Amino acid sequence: MTTWPILSVTTFLPLVGALIVYLSRGDDEAAKRNSRWIALWTTLITFAVSVILVMRFDPNNPDFQFVEKANWLAAGITYHMGVDGISLPLVILTTAVMPFCIIASWKAITNRVREYMMAFLILETLMIGTFSALDLVLFYLFFEGGLIPMFLIIGVWGGPRRVYASFKFFLYTLLGSVLMLLAIMALYWNGGTTDIPTLMHTAVPRSLQTWAWLAFFASFAVKMPMWPVHTWLPDAHVEAPTAGSVVLAAILLKMGGYGFLRFSLPMFPLASHDFAPFVFTLSAIAIIYTSLVALMQEDMKKLIAYSSVAHMGFVTMGIFAGTMQGVAGGMFQMISHGIVSGALFLCVGVVYDRLHTREIAAYGGLVNRMPLYAMTFMIFTMANVGLPGTSGFVGEFMTLLGTFKVSIPTAFFATFGVILSAGYALWLYRKVVFGALVKPSLASMKDLTLRECVTLFPMIALTILFGVWPKPVLDMSAASVQQLVNNYNTAVTAVKAAALLQ
Repeated sequence: MTTWPILSVTTFLPLVGALIVYLSRGDDEAAKRNSRWIALWTTLITFAVSVILVMRFDPNNPDFQFVEKANWLAAGITYHMGVDGISLPLVILTTAVMPFCIIASWKAITNRVREYMMAFLILETLMIGTFSALDLVLFYLFFEGGLIPMFLIIGVWGGPRRVYASFKFFLYTLLGSVLMLLAIMALYWNGGTTDIPTLMHTAVPRSLQTWAWLAFFASFAVKMPMWPVHTWLPDAHVEAPTAGSVVLAAILLKMGGYGFLRFSLPMFPLASHDFAPFVFTLSAIAIIYTSLVALMQEDMKKLIAYSSVAHMGFVTMGIFAGTMQGVAGGMFQMISHGIVSGALFLCVGVVYDRLHTREIAAYGGLVNRMPLYAMTFMIFTMANVGLPGTSGFVGEFMTLLGTFKVSIPTAFFATFGVILSAGYALWLYRKVVFGALVKPSLASMKDLTLRECVTLFPMIALTILFGVWPKPVLDMSAASVQQLVNNYNTAVTAVKAAALLQ
C-alpha cells in the first residue's frame, strides 16, 4: 500500500511549478528561458510520478485505489480523491500530453511566456483533479476551474478573433455547468452527501433521475462537444495557439465522456436507458453531419476540429449502448483520440510556424521538401480515418460492435461516418502533401526539426503500439468497466421485471 498521498502530489505538483515560475526573476530573456525549463521539468516530473500510479495500480480491482479523504466543508462534503480503471488512463493521458505542449510552445510563444507557462501548469492541476475527485463539489470546482486558464490561453495568445472565440468557449461551457450545479444540490438533499462512491449506491427516485440526468447531460454534452452544441469548438481551435488546441482536443473534450461514465450511467441508470435512443440519434447526426461539414473546410484546424466532434460521436454512442464492448470501446477511443488529434494539431502547428497560415489552399507538394513530415502526417491521418493497425481502428470498431448489439440503425449510420472520415482526411492530405511544388513560398520549407521530432515520434509509437496491442489500455479499465456495465444492466433489468409483475 502507498502511504504517501501520491494522488495529491500528482495533482498539485504542476501548481507548485506554476508558483516557482511566478517567483523566477531575471532580465526578460532569462525569465522566458527559466519559465520554459521550469514548466518542462515540472510536467516531466508529474508524468514520472503518475507512472508510479500505473505501476502500483491493481487492474483486477474495480474499486477506487490510492484513496485520500479528509474533512473539508460542511457535513458530507469532503476532500476525497481516488482513481479506478476509468479515471487512471485519463490521468496518464493528461500528464503524458502536457510535456509535449510545453515543447511545442518553446519557440512559438514569445510574449508573456511566464504567464503562459503558469496558465498551462495550473490547467494541468485542474484537469488531473477533475479525473481524480471523488466528491461532487470537489469535482465541480476542478471541472469549472479548468475554464479559466483555457479562457486566458485562447484570449491572450490566440489568433485575430481570439476574444470572440474565448468568450464563446467560456459562455457555452459555463451555461451547461450551471444546470449541473443544481443537480449536485438535488443529489446532496436526496442522499445527504456529495461523496461519489456513496452516491453510486444510493437510490435516486425515478423523477429525480430524469431531471438530474438532463442537467448533467447539458454540461457534459457541451464539453464533449455533441451536436448541436458543438459550434464553440471550431472557433476555439482555430484561434487557440497550437499547444492550446492540443490540450483542448486531447484532454478537455474527454471530461464530457468521463462525466457520462462516472455519473450518468452509474448514478442514473434508468434515465440513461430511457434516453439512450436520444443519445444515439445525436451521435449518429454528429458523426455524419460534422464529417460532411469537415469536407467543406478551408482551414486545416477547423477540419480537424469538426473531425473531433465526429469521433466524440462514436464515444457517446458506445457509452450509452451499455454493453461491455461499447463502454470499453468508448474508453479506448477517448485515449486514442487524445493521442491522434493532439498529434494532428501539432502537425498543423509545424507548417503554421513556417508559413503563418492554416489555409489548405496555401500548401501543396510538401512531400518534395518535407518527406519526414509527410510520413508523420500520413500516419496520424490514417489513424484518424481508423485504419487497421492504428489505435483509431480499435476504438471505432469496438464502439460499433457494442452499439450493433443494441441499435442496428445507429451502428449502420455511424459506419457511414467512417467512410466520410476517409474522404475528408485523405482530401486534406492530398491537398497539403502531394502535387507539384509550385508555390514559391514553399520552396524554402525545412523538414522537421529535432524539437518537433521529440514531440511527434513518441505519439507515432503509441498510435501504432495501441493499434496492434491495445491490451494495456483495455486491461487497465476492464474490471471497472465490467462492474459499471453489470450494475447498469442489473438496475435496468430490475425495473423491467417489476414492470412485468404489475
